[in-house]
Amino acid sequence: MPTSRRVVLAARPDGIPQAEHFRIEAYEPADLKPGEILVRNQFLSVEPAMRGWVSAVANYAQPVGIGEVMRSFASGEVVASNHPGYAPGDRVTGMFGWQEMAVVPASAVSRKVTESDLPLSTSLGVLGLNGITAYFGLLDVGQPKPGDTVVVSTASGSVGSAVGQIAKIMGCRTVGIAGGKDKVRQCLEDFGYDAAIDYKAVNDIAAAVAKACPGGVDVYFDNTSGPISDAVLPNLAMGARVVICGTASISSWDPWPTGPRPERHLLVRRARMQGVLAFDYAHRYGEALARLAGWIRSGQLRYAEDILDGLEAAPDAIASLYRGDNRGKRLIRLHG
Repeated sequence: MPTSRRVVLAARPDGIPQAEHFRIEAYEPADLKPGEILVRNQFLSVEPAMRGWVSAVANYAQPVGIGEVMRSFASGEVVASNHPGYAPGDRVTGMFGWQEMAVVPASAVSRKVTESDLPLSTSLGVLGLNGITAYFGLLDVGQPKPGDTVVVSTASGSVGSAVGQIAKIMGCRTVGIAGGKDKVRQCLEDFGYDAAIDYKAVNDIAAAVAKACPGGVDVYFDNTSGPISDAVLPNLAMGARVVICGTASISSWDPWPTGPRPERHLLVRRARMQGVLAFDYAHRYGEALARLAGWIRSGQLRYAEDILDGLEAAPDAIASLYRGDNRGKRLIRLHG
């Protein structure tokens, strides 16, 4: 097989991984064993969760080992197959890693991408982990009802933007929290939020939430933790649901950070707080993908993609994501 390139973890980061924690190396893809396929990756995904995947602190997945290919979702085309379920030309998405050519067992494939009328890149965003997380996190955990007020942090991001739009489809009033004028504009103009708060421009986030949500917050979709969530919790409505999707504001969990205690808010408001991981809903992905694709085709669900070109963009891509440089789902497009 021809020489290919991949990104491997070169050093264990303490907190958010930076470019120097990775290196690009050339390698020769191995010959296919029974049950394996060779995928030419076209798009690599960049997820906030990747910070946890390389952390030494216990997480929901084994950390990527030093010298191992950086774990990631990717989408591409099968170019060779030693498995009866896949043939050259099939478009697939799965856990293929940050590499140009991936020899993987068929079990690494999440699904064949059959939405031929939609860009392949969507299989890593609005029709991938991000859209699926938004779908189940909001509908199964958040359980919105028509007329509810739904507040979303990181509201213009790939998960948050989908949450806001699905909430609107469900008949809810939506309030987004984002950082900067451009992201607030994106919330209002592109994703249809009823109101948006620029947390970088207000002195009192809790007061801004109270003003935007005079009847309280029925569903809070939390992508950040930290000060933003501390400001939302006092504004919960009776019987509120808090969906914990991410903790982007916490740079390190060693030592474990402390802050305001949420228990009193949950008790007084008879609210509940629950985490969500899309992997727990693997048996229902088909349901989510069918509805999400239908909403895209009908124009009810819009998405934004922030695409970097070339494998050379990968090492800094996670750090850049946490700097807030992206404007939509962060992807790396490969050529050749």
